[in-house]
Amino acid sequence: FPHEVTEQEHVWIPMSDGTRLSARIWMPDDAADNPVPAILEYIPYRKRDGTRAWDDPRHHYWAGHGYACIRLDIRGTGESEGQTTDEYPLQEQDDAVEAIAWIAEQAWCTGKVGMTGISWGGFNGLQVAARRPPALKAIITHCSTDDRYADDVHFMGGCLLLDNFFWGSGFFMFMSRPGDPEIQGEHWRDQWMERLLNWEPVAATIWQQHQRRDAYWKGGSVCENYDDIECAVFAVGGWNDGYSNAVPRMLENLNCPKKGLVGPWGHKYPQDAIPGPSIGFLQHSLRWWDHWLKGDDNGIMEEPPYKAWLDEPQKPLALLPMSKGRWVTEPSWPSPNIASQTLHLNGDGLGESAGAESVVVHRS
Repeated sequence: FPHEVTEQEHVWIPMSDGTRLSARIWMPDDAADNPVPAILEYIPYRKRDGTRAWDDPRHHYWAGHGYACIRLDIRGTGESEGQTTDEYPLQEQDDAVEAIAWIAEQAWCTGKVGMTGISWGGFNGLQVAARRPPALKAIITHCSTDDRYADDVHFMGGCLLLDNFFWGSGFFMFMSRPGDPEIQGEHWRDQWMERLLNWEPVAATIWQQHQRRDAYWKGGSVCENYDDIECAVFAVGGWNDGYSNAVPRMLENLNCPKKGLVGPWGHKYPQDAIPGPSIGFLQHSLRWWDHWLKGDDNGIMEEPPYKAWLDEPQKPLALLPMSKGRWVTEPSWPSPNIASQTLHLNGDGLGESAGAESVVVHRS
C-alpha cells in the first residue's frame, strides 16, 4: 500500500439528540497532517464481530490508498446507542446526514465523503444520496433497489413473497442482539433489555399491514423522484441476486453521473462472489473513488456506462462455481443496440397482435 494504516476500534459519533453512534475507523497514519477523503459504510449488523471478516479487507485496502474509512453501526444496533424499530426509517437517514457532516468536519478529512454498502448499505446509500448532504460526492450501491415495494423481499407484483417471512425472521434475530460490553460498559445489559423490550416482529406488525403501495413503501424508494439524487452513483448487481433489475432501471432514470455493472454473481461483493468469474472490484472501486473524491482524471467516466455479463447455455448445478459467458458493454441504457418488442398473451399463446378475448380455465 502507498500508506501505512491506523485502525481505531471504536469512536463515538454524536447525534444532535444526544445519542452516540459507534464507528470503527481505518485511515492513513499521517491523515492528521495530510487530510484525505472519507468512505462511509452504514449498516446494522455489528461492526465489532458481525461483519468484521469482510469489513477488514475492503476498508483497509481503501485506507492504504489514501482514504479514511468509517464502518458505522446504525442507531439501536451493534454498539450504537438508541433504538430502532424497522428497516430504513427516516431517523436512520437523519443520523446518516449528521454523521456525514461530522466526518467532513474532522481534521483528517478533506471534506469530501463517499458511501458504499451491499444490501442494507446499498439501500441507505441511495436514500441518503437523495437527501443531498453537501459533503456526499459519490456512492457505490451493491445489490440494492430503488423500489421498496415492487422490487424488494416483501411484495412483488402485489403478491406476498416467502422472503417476507424468511427475512423477517432473520431481521428480528439480527436486530435483537446485544452490543459488546467492552464498548457499552457496565450498562450493556440494561441497553440490551431496552432493545429487546422495544423490538417486535415487524414482518407481521408492519410489513404485512401495508399490502399496497402506500406512503410506507414510498419512503426510501428513490424511484419516487430520481432527480433527488445529484451525486455520482455506481450501481452494482448480479444476475443470481434478487436485485439485478434495479441496475438498468437506475441507469435509465437517474440524471446524475452514473455507471452500472451486473455480473453473474449472487448477493455478494464482486471480488468474493459466485458463480464466477469474480473480478478485482477493490481496484475498480478505487478508480471510482479517486475520480469523484480526489478529482483524478483517470478515464473511468469515459468508459462504457453499462457493463454486464452475458450468460451462455450451460448444465445447471445446485452450486455453480463458474458461469459460461462473456462481458458486454452498452453506450447507454436503454441501449441503441436493442429493440423492444411487445407480445400479447392470447388464448393460443403469445402473439405479435392481440387476439380476440376468450376465457381459459386452468386447473392445476
